[in-house]
Amino acid sequence: MGGCCCCFPSKPPRENPMHPTAEPLIQRKPNHTPPYHQRPPVITHAHKGMNAVVRLKTGFERFRTNVYNKNPKLFESLKKDQFPKYMVFACADSRVSPTITLGLNPGEAFTVRNIAGMVPVYQKTRHCSVGSAIEFAVVILKVASSFWFLISLIHESVLLFRNTTVSYNFAVECIVVIGHSRCGGIRELLSLKDEGPNTYHFIEDWVKIGMEAKKKVQRENRLLPFDDQCTVLEKEAVNVSLGNLKTYPFVKDRLSKGTLNVIGARYDFVRGSFETWNA
Repeated sequence: MGGCCCCFPSKPPRENPMHPTAEPLIQRKPNHTPPYHQRPPVITHAHKGMNAVVRLKTGFERFRTNVYNKNPKLFESLKKDQFPKYMVFACADSRVSPTITLGLNPGEAFTVRNIAGMVPVYQKTRHCSVGSAIEFAVVILKVASSFWFLISLIHESVLLFRNTTVSYNFAVECIVVIGHSRCGGIRELLSLKDEGPNTYHFIEDWVKIGMEAKKKVQRENRLLPFDDQCTVLEKEAVNVSLGNLKTYPFVKDRLSKGTLNVIGARYDFVRGSFETWNA
């Protein structure tokens, strides 16, 4: 496991004519505030006592006033298509919204959220929701990059031909798998008994995706307190998901061609820190 990294450090970020606001992950320009964060969410006592539906409508009105109406160019481009630079796997935990945490605007991240932000191994007959999301992001999402015009000289006459050939690049350049502090799914994984019936309908079977990470943590850190083992497991489970990503043939193909990067990350909302590492 290496040190901190960022996506494609060896080349500058590609300009996206359809989405010019795209920025590299955690490399924002100084003093740049993304439009999505011009209205930070504020949870007040009034919100807590508010009717659930009214709370949603109030939140949308704030979004429309402070974000949607103030960024017409951004949302006009999004009407045509989406060209996200990132695919993000994150936990469904309500405390760790990745777009807010990373300052990503609408259209910048194709996001999958589930318990503990896990990626299962490639298997066509199981976990089709995750598999289809990966395939859509890695294979389907593309952006037109260039056009050509052909000039031909025939019998001293200049003929101009408009060639409609378009070169397409993959939109998603980086897949990020993010773990986080105090993850309930990770605590459930570490608490699993080796044998015995399941307590829940789905949860145990799902978090067992990270079973190899659990075994490693218990083998190498068995003297640590439970909470400290959970902290270690939050990162090791990400590493298992990174390995599982590489079992998808379309991910493996793009990795071999150098058109895709895969990184792990952990967000600690207790300390307010975010770290990344190479897969």
